[in-house]
Amino acid sequence: MGQKVLILNADYSVISICNVPKAFLLVYLNKAELVADIPFQNLKSVNSTYPFPSIIRLYHYVKVPYKGVVMTRQNLFRRDSNACVYCGSKSDLTIDHVYPKSRGGKTNWENLVTACRRCNSKKGHLTPDEAKMPMQTPPFKPSFIMFVRDCSGSLQETWLPFLNKRR
Repeated sequence: MGQKVLILNADYSVISICNVPKAFLLVYLNKAELVADIPFQNLKSVNSTYPFPSIIRLYHYVKVPYKGVVMTRQNLFRRDSNACVYCGSKSDLTIDHVYPKSRGGKTNWENLVTACRRCNSKKGHLTPDEAKMPMQTPPFKPSFIMFVRDCSGSLQETWLPFLNKRR
């Protein structure tokens, strides 16, 4: 039951991801419909068997305020694929300010990257250009849907058509 379920709004736009018990409860209480289930898996009670949800859609449209991704250490590492943006190393990772904080650099998505300790020390208080250390991928602020699609780690094949839509 540790699997995740994609929740869609009434217009089929992605709202969030939840756990199976919450998704089942929404369907059971007729607040949502089952859009896709996981074949050959069922939820069983004493008297009944129910399909195992993969995607549900709410019956009534819910106005959701802009949904961004919270900037945390773990989310920065996920965005950068748990690898140093300078050398690609996956060990001894830290966070680096692209434009150094000592020179007025901000702490935001566009100025923070994942770096290994060696590269972070080598770069020091310089910019990547000054240190002659090009980044393999530039920093960016991920959208909620992109983050779910690329970084959630629990992506299911049935979710792809909904996560690839541009709204």
